[in-house]
Amino acid sequence: MTHFASYSITDKWPAKDPSVIQLYSYPTPNGVKASIMLEETGLPYEAHLVTLADADVKSSEFLSLNPNNKIPAIIDPNGPDGHPLGLFESGAILLYLAEKSGKFMGQTQSDRHRITQWLMFQMGGIGPMLGQLGFFHKFAGKEIEDPRPRERYLNEAKRLLNVVNNQLDGQEWIAGDYSIADIAIVPWLRGLDFYGARDIVGWDEYANLQPYLDRFLARPAVQRGLQIPSPG
Repeated sequence: MTHFASYSITDKWPAKDPSVIQLYSYPTPNGVKASIMLEETGLPYEAHLVTLADADVKSSEFLSLNPNNKIPAIIDPNGPDGHPLGLFESGAILLYLAEKSGKFMGQTQSDRHRITQWLMFQMGGIGPMLGQLGFFHKFAGKEIEDPRPRERYLNEAKRLLNVVNNQLDGQEWIAGDYSIADIAIVPWLRGLDFYGARDIVGWDEYANLQPYLDRFLARPAVQRGLQIPSPG
């Protein structure tokens, strides 16, 4: 049985209102998935800034909730079966919040499975590949003389972007109606700007991607969620 008090994370990031969902995050592509979803659903929550510094994500308090030391993570004091629930992994959080709110998972069981497959596509492909591309293009990967890692992630990023581009032919959102799959995918597309990698992936060659990004960013809940929690 999970008890709210069993998470020492609340010692380092105390809850002002322990009756609402507690979000522990930072505005990275993975982090904003949770804040955007919370804003989209209207579920009451409280955001806590957890920096990417070891002093935060590797602290014993944060590890009490997420042993994988990555943001985002949540505690819902009103979890299933009448007990509080702590969760990590952004995809798992999106699924949980969709079930809790009854939103952004489609209208039928078939919709749900189609949306879930695109969520898994992001978790297993778009996120890891674009993240590694960003590392090799912008950060320490530039120091590696062997070009093969950079080329590997660049080529895979291009392939995945083409998959998204083709899927968007004739529709506004990746799985039909707006869903958690879009909330998962688009922050990573937006992240290419941060990495300075739009040119190297040939962004302008994918006719459907910029309109997709623009539609997403035009949503008021997305605009709010991208700023939560504020990095200061």
